[in-house]
Amino acid sequence: MLELYHHGSSVCAAKVRFALAEKGVVPDEMHYIDILKGEQFDPGYLKINPKAVVPALVHDGNIINESTVICEYVNDAFDGASLVPDDPLARARMRIWEKAVDEQLHPACGELTFVSCHRHIVMRLGEEKLREFLSSTPDQSVTSTWKKRKQEIVRLGFEAPGIEDTIRMYDGYLFKMEAALKQHEWLAGETFSLADIALTPYVNRLDMLNMSGMWTDGRLPHVEAWFNRIKSMESFAPAFLEWCPEELTNDLKTFGAQSWPDVKRIIGMN
Repeated sequence: MLELYHHGSSVCAAKVRFALAEKGVVPDEMHYIDILKGEQFDPGYLKINPKAVVPALVHDGNIINESTVICEYVNDAFDGASLVPDDPLARARMRIWEKAVDEQLHPACGELTFVSCHRHIVMRLGEEKLREFLSSTPDQSVTSTWKKRKQEIVRLGFEAPGIEDTIRMYDGYLFKMEAALKQHEWLAGETFSLADIALTPYVNRLDMLNMSGMWTDGRLPHVEAWFNRIKSMESFAPAFLEWCPEELTNDLKTFGAQSWPDVKRIIGMN
């Protein structure tokens, strides 16, 4: 019995859906947790994932959390084409990309997403429910400081301290991808791997926020070509687009487009 707890716009959940699809594994049950309505704070779900985040995988009653760990587990536990390179050097590159995502890019994506879009969505809850939503985040969540940081970003938007550094760091990772993709077809080497699965949600998030200008029009041509190859894969739309509700997809595009001038200014684009 394989169960996946996930959400439509969660980059980590999308990463796991992508890995499952590329491995040819179909969960027996898909449990949708609406993280923008606070369903991740339900006591029943907190028993599965005490950090109140998605995704969570339950395989034959065994709980596996943390999306990078889940992807590695899916690759190891199920038959199908390997998502890990045979070459030890490529394998090391893959794990360096995964480490970078976990340590830097994922927290940055949380900040970018909230400052550009999600702060506007949760503010629709009204002041009382908004306070409840913000206070419900566990002390240890995306990071040990995410509870306070999320409150700061929701209240202050682009005036939140450090948000410009976060966005510049995010942009810097696109340039690191460009440098790697100049050397080989995929991020870790000549074969598609968990490195590409790990980075795809973070480029797709920018795309859904109407911020593809960060790599198009000749700015980062190798990233653009890589993402076009990713988008042409049969598993891409089901993993990244089809689970995202239409209203949320529209909010990401609308609020992202409104925020794009600020992001352009911060990263020094004319």
